Amino acid sequence: MYKPVEKLLQPLAARLRPTRLEEFVGQPHLLAPGKPLYQAVLGGRLHSLILWGPPGTGKTTLARLIGQYAGARFVSLSAVLSGVKEVRAAVEEARSARASTGQATLLFVDEVHRFNKAQQDAFLPYVEEGVVAFIGATTENPSFELNNALLSRTRVYVLRALQPAELRQLLDRALSEPQGLGEYALTVADAERQRLAEAADGDARRALNLLEIAADLAQAQSLSVLSASLLDEVLAGGSPRRFDKGGEAFYDQISALHKAVRGSSPDAALYWLVRMLDGGCDPLYIARRVLRMASEDIGNADPRALTLALNAWETLARLGSPEGELALAQAVLYLACAAKSNAVYTAFKAAMQDVQQHGSLAVPLHLRNAPTRLLRELGHGKHYRYAHDENHAYAAGETYFPEALGERRYYLPVDRGLESKIADKLAWLRQLDADAQQPPQSG
Repeated sequence: MYKPVEKLLQPLAARLRPTRLEEFVGQPHLLAPGKPLYQAVLGGRLHSLILWGPPGTGKTTLARLIGQYAGARFVSLSAVLSGVKEVRAAVEEARSARASTGQATLLFVDEVHRFNKAQQDAFLPYVEEGVVAFIGATTENPSFELNNALLSRTRVYVLRALQPAELRQLLDRALSEPQGLGEYALTVADAERQRLAEAADGDARRALNLLEIAADLAQAQSLSVLSASLLDEVLAGGSPRRFDKGGEAFYDQISALHKAVRGSSPDAALYWLVRMLDGGCDPLYIARRVLRMASEDIGNADPRALTLALNAWETLARLGSPEGELALAQAVLYLACAAKSNAVYTAFKAAMQDVQQHGSLAVPLHLRNAPTRLLRELGHGKHYRYAHDENHAYAAGETYFPEALGERRYYLPVDRGLESKIADKLAWLRQLDADAQQPPQSG
């Protein structure tokens, strides 16, 4: 039977924290034998660095191991709870320790992206002087969240979400070692271990927490085997896949959705749409982005895309989630399959550049409004040609740009979808312009 034991006060993840580099699971691109970081840690060589990665990838554990192998004092601060005062106090302790014992200090700051610019600047002189070796941990992109001055004095290492096979190693160890759940004598079949590994979504801490919850429930029910039904209870209503609603994963996933639509990959586009919805993204935000895609990447190659995207947004607003999300999926699939053109997008940017570069050029007199006698006497509207009175309803050879700017060509339709027909029409009109510039043939 299942052997009840007194619950240890430390969480399972804390009890199983590696104390040797060989016990660290995951990050082979950084910590496989022979890798530069592996050799630096093993050799006890301290240097200031940033550890960037999703939750549960071992940032704090790795920082502790670096300090341990270097024989350094390990001082840990949280950017959520600490400020410049705590940083300065830690630095003074580091100075005292170095003066009295010669021991180096490793200052670890968790969630360093929570510090503002002034707080981040507080590290700089102490890092430069070598008073402390600095390690910052962050789940956010350092390029956006950390000062350039701090980044220039540190090296950034990217930690990756753990694979299910790596999480299985952690679960196997937790179930076998005494400091884990070995004393519990709980049997967990391979199928249930795999389910736990997949439900953790790359997060080691989450995997161990789920296992610990399952073990507690099993103990409460005097069970020696973790059943599938009990695991269902543990995983029911669990948190969704990794998605931070505004951080790095958020922008990476909306970027993937946009690029899949642009790349005419409907299946991939649908996958990223569902990933974002599953992660808790506001569907209306996605609807706004999809509407932008319809203009930026499809434009006049298929103007129906804009209408469909707008209809999907309206449907979503009326029905809400989850019913309205199907209309969003319909729009995404249509956009991904539609003919592509960025001609509108590039034309708009080119026109914007001219406006910004050339300033407020005067409207040509023949294009100006002439509602009064004075303005007519000043020449407003004089020699304007009313297109509807011309052959083909087109005033061949007429100019509509400011005189100082000259003729410009921003819109270059592509040879796809409706724009291929638009291109033919514009080519015909330009030929009419060219013919209008030719001198009349003598008889």
